Amino acid sequence: MEPGPLLSQVTVNDRGAVRIRDGHVWIYASDVTDEGGAEPGALVHVVGPRGKPLGSAIFSSSSQIRLRFVSREPLRSEEEFMVLVRRRLAEAVAYRSRVVSSSNAYRLVFSEADRLPGLIVDRYNDVYTLQILTQAWEKPARKQAIIDKIRELTQAENIVERVDERIRELEQLPELASSLLVGSKSNTVLTMNGVQFHYDALSGQKTGAFLDQRENYAAAAAYARGQALDICTYQGGFALHMARVCDSVTAVDISREALEIAEQNEKLNAIIGKPAGKPEIEWIEANAFDLLKDYAAAGRQYDIIVLDPPAFARSRKTLPAAMRGYKEMNLRAMKMLRPGGILVTCSCSFVVGEDDFTAMLTEAAQDAHRSVKLLENRTQAKDHPILLGVPETHYLNCSICELS
Repeated sequence: MEPGPLLSQVTVNDRGAVRIRDGHVWIYASDVTDEGGAEPGALVHVVGPRGKPLGSAIFSSSSQIRLRFVSREPLRSEEEFMVLVRRRLAEAVAYRSRVVSSSNAYRLVFSEADRLPGLIVDRYNDVYTLQILTQAWEKPARKQAIIDKIRELTQAENIVERVDERIRELEQLPELASSLLVGSKSNTVLTMNGVQFHYDALSGQKTGAFLDQRENYAAAAAYARGQALDICTYQGGFALHMARVCDSVTAVDISREALEIAEQNEKLNAIIGKPAGKPEIEWIEANAFDLLKDYAAAGRQYDIIVLDPPAFARSRKTLPAAMRGYKEMNLRAMKMLRPGGILVTCSCSFVVGEDDFTAMLTEAAQDAHRSVKLLENRTQAKDHPILLGVPETHYLNCSICELS
């Protein structure tokens, strides 16, 4: 099938062609040999160095990720592309209806993993969010078609566009503030695993809450008992789940704003599964490394410790320093766990592979002189699927360990 006359043809070198054949969906600018006059955000036909068709992609004129593939078959027109987009939106929504339970908050569209690269859609109860990460989806007709299809599929009455200023700068998109696109409501109360959370679509990190940890929250609560310590709690995700079964919970974060919301979430859950007489969660504003150092030196002991820090490594260049940070944090936690204690430890740095993370835990266990049994190696929730061949979609490691 030949591309239509309106589509530009972009040529890539052998390295780029092999990358696509191996299953990835990105081509970097350094592997593009001829942009063929493609306009920002255009749908383009892609060929290898000898003219062999590789498929169709969306083009970015400014990002180092120059091409994001949407089809291994050449698409002939914008109309054909949008038919494909609508079908994939429907497939993404149908998939979540099969894999999500006990929650009215989850990722509805996960970019490359749903074959809609650069597009994120989340549901938070009755508020939906849209996030655009590349030039292609900024085109008004495409953006409106996506909004219309999401509304058709979900009956969404409130849709907020969440803006990542850094991404828009990289994509050379106009400055834009997060705003309400549809409806009149941007805040709500959501439920995950029977625990309720306040949510404001116009504030907070990521798209406002850490949906990718939803299944790990429940897993941690299944092991939790006694005295619990939650490091980098943000708005209390792990802490609130553990509070239903633990005697005491201490939750730490460096952000006062996040802790204030966490305290509101605790009040929201005051009557949910918490027996009378259970102590309140102790919320502490502190640097995680400093607090772990002080607590370890003071000989504090816990039955379960959760470590859920922000990404320490955003590139291969920063990986060695990141692994030192992870090791220090885990080493101190291991020293503070009682025999039989549980460590739930996470990394959301996609450059930190599962093997890297396990090797770090092994070294930390040796230095802590503890015997550590690996109970579970977990990853992000199923609504954040992993696309084989695209390692960037597998970014979250969550190991659950028992110490003796």
